[in-house]
Amino acid sequence: MELGINTLFSHMDPPLLADYLVKQLTKFGTDLSPIEISDLTVSGVRAANSIQDTTSWQEVRTLPNLPQFLGKYSEGEESLKEAPKKKGSPHTLIVASAGLRAADIVRAARKFQSKESAVAKLFAKHMKVDEQVTFLKNTKTGIGVGTPSRLIELIENGALSLDHLQRLVVDASHIDQKKRGVMDMKDTMMPLARFLTRSEFKERYCDEKKPLTLLFY
Repeated sequence: MELGINTLFSHMDPPLLADYLVKQLTKFGTDLSPIEISDLTVSGVRAANSIQDTTSWQEVRTLPNLPQFLGKYSEGEESLKEAPKKKGSPHTLIVASAGLRAADIVRAARKFQSKESAVAKLFAKHMKVDEQVTFLKNTKTGIGVGTPSRLIELIENGALSLDHLQRLVVDASHIDQKKRGVMDMKDTMMPLARFLTRSEFKERYCDEKKPLTLLFY
């Protein structure tokens, strides 16, 4: 509790993570049919091909260690400082439970920010959707940090491009004072499930030519 993390996620391999997602989705999706729950799950072959096994990484999953984690499970920290030429088209999206937590992650990820590559704030706190749309349309963005609902909104209105996306990072280990993480509350778990199982992502979880990696920090 002093560190504000759930250490269990550091020991979960891809099958365990996939099973945990299904368990939490079933717990909170009581108003959904079995077919609807199935549509919102990342499991089976998709899980094996998409969820990155990070159990070998032994550091504590706190914010100061996040840059090192991202560097290990990418082409290196220098590559994270680069941004695609297309504006508003990040290579990395980090998904957090709430705006306040997302703001903390932005500060940690600024190690990778430069004049040519911004770390985008894609959450409701402090910024309106219109402001974020303008920012994305005019800024080269390497890393975007946001909450599931706002990320979905920005994708659907066309401001957030997924053309160059390489990895999704779920801020899973962080817990609040009530020991709740992003997957421990209905208000955050259900939007997260809808985000992770968007058709644009599902198509690439099994795509060997243009794979999309799913990481749980």
